[in-house]
Amino acid sequence: MGVFSKLNRFREAGEEANVNNVERYGTPVRSLFTVSKVVTVHHEIDIVDSNDNVVYSARTKFPSLHDKTDITDANGSQVAHIEKKIFTLHERHIIEMADGKNFEFSNEIFHLVKDVTNIEGLGWQLRGNILGLNFELYDKNDDIIAVIAQKMISLHDKWCVDIYNPDVEKEVVAILITLQHMVKDRENSSSSSSVSVGTAE
Repeated sequence: MGVFSKLNRFREAGEEANVNNVERYGTPVRSLFTVSKVVTVHHEIDIVDSNDNVVYSARTKFPSLHDKTDITDANGSQVAHIEKKIFTLHERHIIEMADGKNFEFSNEIFHLVKDVTNIEGLGWQLRGNILGLNFELYDKNDDIIAVIAQKMISLHDKWCVDIYNPDVEKEVVAILITLQHMVKDRENSSSSSSVSVGTAE
């Protein structure tokens, strides 16, 4: 197993909580997992619990310049709406919760091994490790909210999140989906740049 694999904290639904997370933060209150639907007209993601029950679903309009995404719960009720801001120096997303709460964050510094992203409107911080594909979410008091991890190699772009503060589960899910979109955009941008360089050569 490579060093990056050891760093990665991803786990599948039904598996035990990641030992690194448990040692540092204790046993999570709840864990959720994303399942992307590969062949759909719209980009769709189901968020399931440890028993593979669908808890939330995210649906992105395609094509969509603003990457508009709606998150609903298992009953079909609106949870959050996400849009990407365009014509900005750095990619930014606006999240509007169904209860009226709004917040925003960006990936303007997602190019280092360790990143810190302030989530404006909540006072939270997302601290990431791009190489290990792990992200930790902290509240304004620096208490852990959740640990998010992406599977290193997966055709279905799988993610998991261990939640330590269940009171903000819906906000965590919205951040998880936004982060998934942002990382995917970053990968696509990197691939496009590589193709452009190769064509130029």
